[in-house]
Amino acid sequence: MSEPDPKAAGAVKDASMIKQKEMIAGHFSALSRAKESGKKVVYTFVPGNLTELLHAFDVLPVYPEINALQSGMRKKSGAYITEAERLGHSEDVCTYVKCDIGMLKAGNIGPTGEKLPEPDLLLLSYTGCFTFMKWFELLKREYHCPVAMLHVPYQGDGEFTPAMRDYVVDQLRTEVIPKLEQITGKKLDEAKLEEALARSSVAEDDLVWVLESAKNKPSPIDAYFGGVYYIGPIFTAFRGTDLAVDYYRTLRAEVQQRLDLGLGPLTPEGEMKNERYRLVVEGPPNWTSFNEFWKMFADEGAVVVASSYTKVGGMYDAGFRHDPTRPLETLAEYCAGCYTNLNLPSRISMLEKYVREYSADGLLINSVKSCNSFSAGQLMILREVEQRTGVPGGFIETDLVDPRYFSAANVKNRIESYLQMIEQKRRNAGARVSVQVPAAVAPKTRLAVLP
Repeated sequence: MSEPDPKAAGAVKDASMIKQKEMIAGHFSALSRAKESGKKVVYTFVPGNLTELLHAFDVLPVYPEINALQSGMRKKSGAYITEAERLGHSEDVCTYVKCDIGMLKAGNIGPTGEKLPEPDLLLLSYTGCFTFMKWFELLKREYHCPVAMLHVPYQGDGEFTPAMRDYVVDQLRTEVIPKLEQITGKKLDEAKLEEALARSSVAEDDLVWVLESAKNKPSPIDAYFGGVYYIGPIFTAFRGTDLAVDYYRTLRAEVQQRLDLGLGPLTPEGEMKNERYRLVVEGPPNWTSFNEFWKMFADEGAVVVASSYTKVGGMYDAGFRHDPTRPLETLAEYCAGCYTNLNLPSRISMLEKYVREYSADGLLINSVKSCNSFSAGQLMILREVEQRTGVPGGFIETDLVDPRYFSAANVKNRIESYLQMIEQKRRNAGARVSVQVPAAVAPKTRLAVLP
């Protein structure tokens, strides 16, 4: 969930990117004035966030992961991570955490150059990432403010049961809402919450339409690199607002125009003219070299038509929509359905579905060194999807915001080798067709680029 800078390295940008940048700048500006304007501030996380509930209390959210990835985009994360390690944090700790701690120690200056306010509440929504709990333990020591814990049961058996939902709803009623009422001095405005949830549903419809436009050939979007722009508003501070509804309406119209004109996706260097490869990507992107990473794909005509990362803040394309008629229940169901809260069989089935429905040529995994929520089990995921679909799998390694773990030459070589494998598989398939080998006895090709 991210808000990369579309002006970075002279990148080509479209109207929706400019609109999003203005929205984000406005939010950080409001945060810098929060104390003087009397606004309360809540630090929380992207997966399983309760943005609509926060809007109902008129508080401003801060997302530490967003601060970290923004620092990575601005080439500041390396120094922040070094400072955190100097203070005793291990090299193997999540680099989002170390970047956030280092940023805090350096004055907590946000991406617009303005100081971020201290939190009035730490709102922890646990959705499959144990690091979140340790992260907020560290922030609690720094800020000495109240903590509200929302524990969301992990979908170990592949479903979110009514008992699990009731468990989360009870925590909303007895833990989260009372603490929001305490710090704001206001009672929950249920009508305001319901209105925000209704706006969320409208925006979610448009986001899903945009993501599913990648089923077209050529795809008018890149659903991984471009996708991080698309998910930014709805995964963070704007879900449930008129601004989000307007943004996704604008984005949908923009993508519809690209479809009507038969255009490929926009890349940092302009429109992709020739779609050669259609990929599904598992894992977060690297933020310290984001445009360089994207260019490695774009230069080869490789378009990401679906990705797991764009589901980290909500599985809307699986059918979920926020329901204003069941406000607390729908918030609970949303929290449970984030990608990091799904078990490995569910993740495999989702990626298999993407490969088939989006006519992908392969599944590529970007294994992030310090993110166990994504990296655990990725080789098993790759091999299983490969076996089920017959498409070749590829494997590359980077990190979230630690520039020491992005080797451009190594990543580029692996991507090129992987795409060559896809090309070879195509030639082999063409040769089999030309000699009319029966499908029942055709050899199975299993290709993967492994470390």
